[in-house]
Amino acid sequence: MSSELTTPRVANEGVASFDAMKNTHKLYVCLACVFVSCLLLGDVIGGKTLATPLGPISVGIIPFPVTFLLTDVVNDFYGRKGARFLTLVGFAMALLAYAILQLGTWAPVDESTYFTQPEFVKIFGGSSQLFIASMVAYLIGQFLDIQVFQFWKALTQSKHLWLRATGSTLLSQIVDTVTINVIFWRWTADKTWGWIFAKVGREYGIKLVVAILLTPVVYALHGFVVRVLKIERDETSPVRMVFDPSHPDAIKVGPKKGYVEYPNVDIVSEMVDMIAASRSYEANSQVIQGAKSMFQSAMQIGRA
Repeated sequence: MSSELTTPRVANEGVASFDAMKNTHKLYVCLACVFVSCLLLGDVIGGKTLATPLGPISVGIIPFPVTFLLTDVVNDFYGRKGARFLTLVGFAMALLAYAILQLGTWAPVDESTYFTQPEFVKIFGGSSQLFIASMVAYLIGQFLDIQVFQFWKALTQSKHLWLRATGSTLLSQIVDTVTINVIFWRWTADKTWGWIFAKVGREYGIKLVVAILLTPVVYALHGFVVRVLKIERDETSPVRMVFDPSHPDAIKVGPKKGYVEYPNVDIVSEMVDMIAASRSYEANSQVIQGAKSMFQSAMQIGRA
């Protein structure tokens, strides 16, 4: 009897196989990871100001345009539900990160620690007022960006990507910038309205330039997603248009106002193709079984 221990083989090592995931799911996870990373880093470094010819601005504005860019990409390929879910995931991760940072900052420090407790508090402690203002501005800006993007997409009939991406970002960013500055600086520092709106103008001006400069990146990322998902436009038959103004996905503006676009899928043709594929599979399976029986018979004859 062998003394070696053998590890039992498991047919399925996980409830869901990674290989079974579609490219659409994998891509969504990657985009969500980049989105959450930029969102959290923007909150962490937002307390530092950068000297510019126009005056001091927060370095937190560097990663935040990327979050709006990714929101537009997800909104374009995964729809409102996908973009809203991404926004809520980012909000939940921000709450978790803030709780962990607060817990780690205020935990008792050992004397051998390189940084002192006041330094930890100064760098990572942050203020609850700034975090609240940031999250309120984030939610308002994100949901506004999603709605405006879909409005421009319906108005242009999914054309002019630069218009719906840049237009939605510029409008949502001005709301985001005004919200966070008004809530935080009037709440905590009681700054004058002139000082606040001067700061808003500086930060929004830079966001405006960044949004315009990111236009080629929008097209590059859009093309990358199309290649990854292998999306091809079906030019053989037009989509089916049904007039239903009460439908939530009805076109809101333009000559096709009130119409709903339905897939140009012919159910009868698809069912015929499915039956033909099923019959072909059954025929191939029978051929394989017949060949297997022949090989087994030949092996038995050889043994005899």
